[in-house]
Amino acid sequence: MQVPASETATQKNLRAKGQAMRILVIEDDREAASWLLKGLEESGHVADLAADGEDGLAMAREAVHDVLIVDRMLPKLDGLSIIRTLRAESVVTPVLILSALSDVDERVKGLRAGGDDYLAKPYAFSELLARVEGLARRQGDSGQDTRLKACDLEMDLLSRTVTRAGKPILLQPREFKLLEFLVRNAGHIVTRTMLLENVWDYHFDPQTNVIDVHVSRLRSKIDKGFDEPLLQTVRGAGYMVRDA
Repeated sequence: MQVPASETATQKNLRAKGQAMRILVIEDDREAASWLLKGLEESGHVADLAADGEDGLAMAREAVHDVLIVDRMLPKLDGLSIIRTLRAESVVTPVLILSALSDVDERVKGLRAGGDDYLAKPYAFSELLARVEGLARRQGDSGQDTRLKACDLEMDLLSRTVTRAGKPILLQPREFKLLEFLVRNAGHIVTRTMLLENVWDYHFDPQTNVIDVHVSRLRSKIDKGFDEPLLQTVRGAGYMVRDA
């Protein structure tokens, strides 16, 4: 079992502000694990590493982590078995599954085993980081606010109403779900894949312009007539709702 990483002063300060996470990476590929830990730590997070499934399960049981990143194919105990065991023991820490198995059926198996998100290899670190941060925010919101706010836009999740600067905005159900996901991740880039999975429940690319159409309609409703646009397109990355 590998010794958990010690925190730097910067990481301790970030954690004190609620901005840094403690993440457990369960990955047997040394090069991939080293690259992943380096990226997480450079992003201000604390990363622990387990190089096989048995050690990973033990570390997930023994220490509190904000998110687990679990490779699916591991020596001694595979990733899905780790997740099933933790869920059976009522451990609810969010899990991002990493796997070279990218078929829809394999993604479904991972999610049904108790995974919260699934990312196929090879992947861009920026997308992995966005997904990890999104899982942590969702876990922090599990007490679930009934109202969301980004700048002068407000959402009431109980009455399903939206206002901006006090002006009512009428949205279709899918537009409301899209806006809710974007506002929950306000200030952070949301990729097209994340939208397909979390708003449309597609774990594959349908090769349509469904996202572009809905984003365009949503933008026309929440930004038209206002001086400052809220919904931004980040070229080559995805979309983001401003939070300030």
